[in-house]
Amino acid sequence: MNKTLGYYLLTILILWSCSGSDDYTYVPTELPNESEETVDEPEITDAELLDLIQETTFKYFWDFAEVNSGCARERYHPFDTSNNANVVTTGGTGFGLMAIIVGIERGFISREEGVERFDKILSFLAAADRFHGAWPHWINGTSGEVIPFSTEDDGGDLVETAFLAQGLICVYEYLKEGTDSERLLAEKANDLWKGVEWDWYTQDQEVLYWHWSPTYDFSINMELTGYNEVLIAYVMAAASSDHGIGKEVYTSGWASNGGVLSSNTAYGYPLLVKHNGAENYGGPLFWSHYSYLGLNPKELSDDYVNYWNVNLNHSKINYNHCVENPNEYEGYGEDCWGLTASYSRNSDGTTGYAAHKPENDLGVISPTAAISAMPYTPDESMAALRYFYKNKDKLLGVAGFYDAFSPEYDYWVAEAYLAIDQGPQIIMIENYRTGLLWNLYMQNTDVKAGLDKLGFNYAGK
Repeated sequence: MNKTLGYYLLTILILWSCSGSDDYTYVPTELPNESEETVDEPEITDAELLDLIQETTFKYFWDFAEVNSGCARERYHPFDTSNNANVVTTGGTGFGLMAIIVGIERGFISREEGVERFDKILSFLAAADRFHGAWPHWINGTSGEVIPFSTEDDGGDLVETAFLAQGLICVYEYLKEGTDSERLLAEKANDLWKGVEWDWYTQDQEVLYWHWSPTYDFSINMELTGYNEVLIAYVMAAASSDHGIGKEVYTSGWASNGGVLSSNTAYGYPLLVKHNGAENYGGPLFWSHYSYLGLNPKELSDDYVNYWNVNLNHSKINYNHCVENPNEYEGYGEDCWGLTASYSRNSDGTTGYAAHKPENDLGVISPTAAISAMPYTPDESMAALRYFYKNKDKLLGVAGFYDAFSPEYDYWVAEAYLAIDQGPQIIMIENYRTGLLWNLYMQNTDVKAGLDKLGFNYAGK
C-alpha cells in the first residue's frame, strides 16, 4: 500500500479510537412501508434544492462550530453533542472560512456577522500552537494547544495547513477592498499563511514532507507525492514569498519526475495519473475536491497533465463503477453513487471509517462524493442530489446530509458529520454555480506567481 494512503487509513483508525466511538451508536433507519399512503410534496427546482442544501450544510460551520474559537469541529454527532466538542480541525477550518464567504454571498448570514466570525477564527489561529509556521492537524479549541493526531504526529501538519491557507487566501481576497476594519482583517489572514515555513518541510530535499514534531522531528518521514489530495501544498509552497520552494521540489516531489503519469483506462476514461494505491480505478473522490476548492482545475495544466481532465475522468469512473455495480450492492445506480472517505459499515455489522473507492467498495455511499463532484459531473451529481433529497427523512439532518449510508445493510445511516466532508459540498456547489471561491483564490498575485514558478497554465493566464 502507498505510504500516503496507508498513513491516512492508520491515522483515521487512531482518530476513531481517540474519538470515543463507543459513545456513538449508529442507528439503522427502517425502510418505508410501501403500503402506507404518501402525500406528494410540491416539486422543488434545481436552484431551490441547491439553495436548500447549501444553507443546511452551512450550519455545520456556523451553528455547530467550536464555541470558543469559532473554528470547525472535527466532527459533530447530533445525538451525542459532547463528542469531540472542542477538537478543532485545521483543514476543516480552512473549508469553513470558504463556507462563511458563501454564507455571506447567499444571504444566510449578514456580512457583519461573517466578518465578526472571521475575526474570532483568525485571532484564535494567530495564538494557537504552530510548528515552523504550520498548524497541527487537531487543536484544542479552548486552549489553542496541539492535540496529537497520533503518537508521533504532535506537531505541524503541512497538508492540513495547506487546506487552511487556501481558505485564508480567499478571506484575504474577499475583504481586502472592504472597510478599514475589513482590510486589517484581510492583512491578518495574509500574514497568517505567509508565516508558514514551507521550505523547512523539505528537509533540504527536493520534496515536501507532511509532518514535523518538536519531539520526534521528521520521524514519520512521509513524502508528499502524487497523485492524491496534496497538490495544493505544493502550490501554496511555491506561492510563498518568504519561505518558497523551487520548481525542482515540485518536479521531483509531487510529479516524481514524470512518474505521476498513468496509461491506465477504466470504463473508457483514461486515469492520466497514477492514483496512489488505486491505480486501476482511481482513489476516493475527495482527491478531486480538497485541492480544488480554491485552485480552479479548469484549464489547469502543468508539464505533465491537464487537471480538469484528471478530475473529470476520476469522477466519471467512480460514477460508472457504481452504475455497473460489480458487487451487486442494493441501491446503487444512476441516482445513487459516490465513493469517498467517510464513516463506514462492514458486512459483519462493525462500524468505523474507510477510504471508499472502486477497489475498496464496501457498499457505503457518501453524499459528499457525488455532491462535491458537481462541477465535473453536473447531471450525474444533480441526479444523486435528488435521490438523497427524496430520501431526506433518512439522510438529511440538522447540518446537511449525513456522512454516509448503505441501502445494502437495511438502509444503515451514519447519523453524524465530518468537517472535511461537509465543507466541499457547499464550496463546490458554489463553484459550479458562480465560480466564487475559484475566482477569489485564482486572482491572488502570490498564487499566480507560484503557479507561474511551477510552469502551470491556468484560466486567465
